[in-house]
Amino acid sequence: MVEVSTSILSVNEENSLKVFYNLETAKTDYFHIDVMDGEFVKNNTIKEMQQYTNQITQISNLPLDVHLMVNDVRTFIDSYLPYKPNIITFHIEACKGREEVISIIKYIKDNNVQVGISIKPNTKIDEIFEYLPYIHSVLIMTVEPGYGGQKLIPETVEKVRELKKYITKKRLEVNIEVDGGITLNNVNILKEAGADIIVAGTAIVGSEDYKDTIRKIKETI
Repeated sequence: MVEVSTSILSVNEENSLKVFYNLETAKTDYFHIDVMDGEFVKNNTIKEMQQYTNQITQISNLPLDVHLMVNDVRTFIDSYLPYKPNIITFHIEACKGREEVISIIKYIKDNNVQVGISIKPNTKIDEIFEYLPYIHSVLIMTVEPGYGGQKLIPETVEKVRELKKYITKKRLEVNIEVDGGITLNNVNILKEAGADIIVAGTAIVGSEDYKDTIRKIKETI
C-alpha cells in the first residue's frame, strides 16, 4: 500500500489549524512542505511554509516531508532542521555539480534527517542513479514545480517505471515519491508504475471528505 504525503500549499490561512488537525485524523502519513524561494521557481512560499510548519509542529507529531524548491539549498536546510523533519528533499537542478550534491546529502544525513533528491519533468532519470545508494527517496515531479493545481504530465509516468526497474535490479532501498497533478483519476497509473509515496494537495484539501479521499488514494489496485 502506498503512503500519502499531503501538500499544504493550497491551505487557506484562515482555517489552517483546523485543516491540519483534520488531515491528521484523516490518516495522512506526512505533511508535505513546499518551500519555494521565488528564484528556483516563480512562486515564493517562504513565509507561509514557515508559519504553517510552526503550527503543525505545535499540534501534530506526524512526520514532515520538506521539499526545497530553492537555489540556496544549505540556508533552507538550516531553516528546517530545528523542526526535526523526517526527510528533506532538494532539487538536483539547484546544484552546480556532483560535489555539491554529495556535500548536501552528507550535510542532511549528518543532522540525522533522511535525504531525498527531486527532479523536474525535463531532467533525465539516469542523472540521479549514482546517488541512489546514499539517499532514502527520489521525488519525481509530475508537473513543473512552482504552483499547485496543474495537470499531470503523462511522460513522467515512464520515469517512475524506469526508476522502479533500476532500484529493483540493483536491490536498493529507495522510496519513489511522485508529486504534481495527482488525482483519484490518475493515481492508479502511478501506483502501477512503482510509486511508494503519493503527494497530493488540491485533490485532498479541496475534497469534501479528507479521510475518504486519502483512503481511496491508498487503496490497493
